[in-house]
Amino acid sequence: MVTVRQSSDDGERFVLDARVTEGRGETRHEVTLTKKDYARLARAGETAEAFVERCFAFLLARESKESILTRFDVSVIARYFPDFEGVIR
Repeated sequence: MVTVRQSSDDGERFVLDARVTEGRGETRHEVTLTKKDYARLARAGETAEAFVERCFAFLLARESKESILTRFDVSVIARYFPDFEGVIR
């Protein structure tokens, strides 16, 4: 289960806190999302929280929750997974 909550919005980027719970374990992550990437990659009408939840679904299909960086910007996902942008759109 992935829970995402926006913690701030400085006008240029969102900062979101994500919690991933599987079994008895839990990980926490701080995710930044630029407004530019949000506009380019999110679905029409999709909230930043829902978009980041989809990003985590993408990541969790490819790696364990413990392998996901504790702090990252959404833009770095494509460095590790070149198909990210094509899939997430």
